Parts: sequence; structure tokens; C-alpha cells
Amino acid sequence: MNSQRERFKVLGAGIFSLILVLGVARFAYTPLLPIMQQQAGLGLAEAGWLAALNYAGYLSGALIASLISDLVLKDRLYRIGLVVAIVSTAMMGLTTDPWVWMLSRFIAGLSSAAGMLLGTGLILNWLIRHNHRPELGIHFSGIGLGIAGCSVAVWLMGGALDWRDQWFVFTALACLLIVPALAWLPAPDTSPLTKSGAPMHDNPPSRLYLGLFMAAYFCAGFGYVISATFIVAIVDKLPGLQGQGALAFLAIGLAAAPACINWDFIARYIGELNALILAALLQIVGIVLPLAVGGLIPTLFGALLFGGTFIGMVSLVLTMAGRFYPTRPAKMMGKMTLSYGAAQIIGPAIVGWLATRLGNYSIGLYLAGGVMVVGTVLLAILKFVEKRDAAVALRPCLQN
Repeated sequence: MNSQRERFKVLGAGIFSLILVLGVARFAYTPLLPIMQQQAGLGLAEAGWLAALNYAGYLSGALIASLISDLVLKDRLYRIGLVVAIVSTAMMGLTTDPWVWMLSRFIAGLSSAAGMLLGTGLILNWLIRHNHRPELGIHFSGIGLGIAGCSVAVWLMGGALDWRDQWFVFTALACLLIVPALAWLPAPDTSPLTKSGAPMHDNPPSRLYLGLFMAAYFCAGFGYVISATFIVAIVDKLPGLQGQGALAFLAIGLAAAPACINWDFIARYIGELNALILAALLQIVGIVLPLAVGGLIPTLFGALLFGGTFIGMVSLVLTMAGRFYPTRPAKMMGKMTLSYGAAQIIGPAIVGWLATRLGNYSIGLYLAGGVMVVGTVLLAILKFVEKRDAAVALRPCLQN
């Protein structure tokens, strides 16, 4: 009983940390984007660049995470990252200087990497070490809760507070979230054994497998970032849907909250790669549905599909990466996120550039869907590589 109670506390720390570093420090920007354009003079291209800088910070954090093997240092950086998330949120409301906004978005990206990669790695290491099932669905529900919570908060504050005050409210919320995120995660255990005495050892994938996996994850990052960043602005511009963008973003968050748990169960029955392919196909439909069909119901259904799949893919990929490297899970997580993060820098910049010429962000959804198709094909190829690698690994045993 005590073991399960401790497990839920550790997972709770992860949930609160993700609500803080992604829900507040990262995703609050999406529902606040229209009001900042109206009240703070934020332009179309500038909005894209702020998003790109956020992902540049995230990519920088992923690079750092991929190079660090010391669990104690990872724990320290994780805790510093949560504090940085609060600082970056406060900075957004303190000024209208675009250079300060750029700095804020960059260091918010660093904090996101601290919570998403270092924190997730620490939690997965704790689960494996304490002989719990190495699944992260409950942990990653914090992302969906963060998205939904930010949408509700902006909706509630919209008529009463201006853009600046809303950033300060989010700063106050962040100060509350950091308490359990820090207090409930124990200091890391550096022993090479699990609590039952079993040795922990790494089982890295082949170079071809890793290369294809990273390329597919790049496509997933591109498909994710366009909707996650611009969906509110896109929906608000669609015929008959003015003012409904926040509702679509709320639908994404509500679908994302239980999604990782659902995909954990799906992966148990059909395998992780098959689950990734299924999630990618559903996500493509969710991305293009608002433009291809139009109307409020198809738009909300598309948002539910998108929210129910994008974070499931992240959870499955990072769980697989952590299982390849149980002694240092953030190593491959960081490498995968470098690929994912590169797409998240390129995507908003391209769509922001296109928006200045076309007057809206809508073309970005079709572009995101097309890139996701390529990623799905790469995942299908990865199944054959996995079989090849398994046969190669089995050959010495058969010879003996």
C-alpha cells in the first residue's frame, strides 16, 4: 500500500510539473495569442517567431538533456527549470518589448525541456527501479490538463482582465503548482540495482532504427506544433467560427488529459509501433478536418482527435526511448526530442512567413497533415527494421 501511495505521489509530481512547464509556461501563449494581437500589437510574423524561439529553447534543453548522464545533476536542473518557468511567465506581462518576449519564450522552452525530459526521465527511472510498470500515461496527463486548464482560465478571465493581467494570474498559478512538483519527487537513487536486486542495464537500438525513429518523430513534431500553436487563431478566422478558437483548444486539452493512459492500454494489446501508426493516422484526420469539412462540430471533432493522439505519440515514443536506456532514460529521450524540437522551430517560422503573404495561418494545417503522412510511412518502415534487428540479435544465440 505504501508503495502505491509513493508511486502516485511521484506521478503527481510529474503531473504538476508538466502543468507548470507546458500548461502555463508554454501553452498559455496559444489562447492568449489573439488577445495579445488585439491589445499588445503582436503581429502575425512576430507571433510565429515567438513560438519558434520557444522551441529553440526547448531544443537547447533537449540537447543538454541528451548529454547528461548524472542523475543528481538532472534532478538539480529539473528543479531549477521549474523556477525558470515561473520567471518566464511573469516576464510576458511585464513589458511590450518584443526582445523581452523573445527571451521569455526561449527560457520557457528551456524550462519545458527540464520538466518534459529531465523530469520524465527521473520519474521513469524511479518507476523501473521500484519495480512498477514503466508506463507514463498518468504522468503525461499533466499536458492535457495544462492545455484544458489554460483554455478555461483564459475564457474565465477574458471579459475582466487585459492581456497583461492574465499573464500575472498565470504566474500566480505557477507559484502554486511548483510546490508539489518539487516536494513529491524524491532525490534520485544512483544504485545500479532495482529495489528487488535486479541489475539495470541498457539495450540501445541499431543506428538505422534510431535514424528512422528520429525522422518519424520530426514529422510528428511538425504535425503537432502547427495545431498546438495556431489552432485558436486559425479557427477564429474560419467562416461562422469567430470566437470559437478557445473552445477548440479546450477540446484538445480535454482529449489529451486521458489520452496517454488510453494509448498505454492500446500499446499493451497491439504493440507500441502499431499504436504509434494508428495514432498518427488519426492525428492526420484531426489536423485537416477543420479546413476540409468546416463547421463547429467537425472542428471540435478534429480537435478531439488531435488532442487524443499527439500527446499519446509523445508518451509512447519517450517510454520506448526510456526502455532502451533504463539507467539513463533522458539520453535517448533527449535525442528524440532534438528531432521533435527541430520541427517545432521550423514549423511556426514557416507558417508565420506564409501567413504574412496569405493573411492567415490556415495553409499550415494542410502542410502539417502532409508531413504527418510522411512520418506515418517511416513508422511503417520501422516495423521491418525492428524485425531485422531482432533477427540479427538472435543469430549468435542460434549459432551457439
